Amino acid sequence: MNRISEKPIKMSILSVPTHLPIVRAVIEKICEQIGFEPETSGNVVLSVDEALTNIIKHAYHGAADQPIEIELSLLMRGGRQGLRIQLRDYGRCVDPAEIKSRDLQDVRPGGLGVHIMQECMDQIEFVRAQGGGTLLTMVKLPGNVPSKQEANK
Repeated sequence: MNRISEKPIKMSILSVPTHLPIVRAVIEKICEQIGFEPETSGNVVLSVDEALTNIIKHAYHGAADQPIEIELSLLMRGGRQGLRIQLRDYGRCVDPAEIKSRDLQDVRPGGLGVHIMQECMDQIEFVRAQGGGTLLTMVKLPGNVPSKQEANK
């Protein structure tokens, strides 16, 4: 297993959907270097992709020229590395209490991004960012962390 730098990795992209595969590739490579299992890596990549898609669609209303800042930081737990991902937009700010998934019984396309992030990541937090926009922090811890459903049994 390759260890990566303890210094955060920072990227800035525009709200262009064609930039998302580049971010997915970076996230996947970092997860691999951290030593995440392929399923865990896939869940992290999916969560970031869902979050970025939501930023483009909801915060920027599809505008392709708006900034999104990404910061990836390593976390240590029990001698193993985890990952903190922060996504910062400058778009329409929504009350974090209003950010939620739709009812899962309502079967139709879309609206499950927040649910996916909550299920795939160990922690997610939306806060209003100073100067406007939203800061989303997602954390994936190392090891066999039970899913929320398993933890509630």
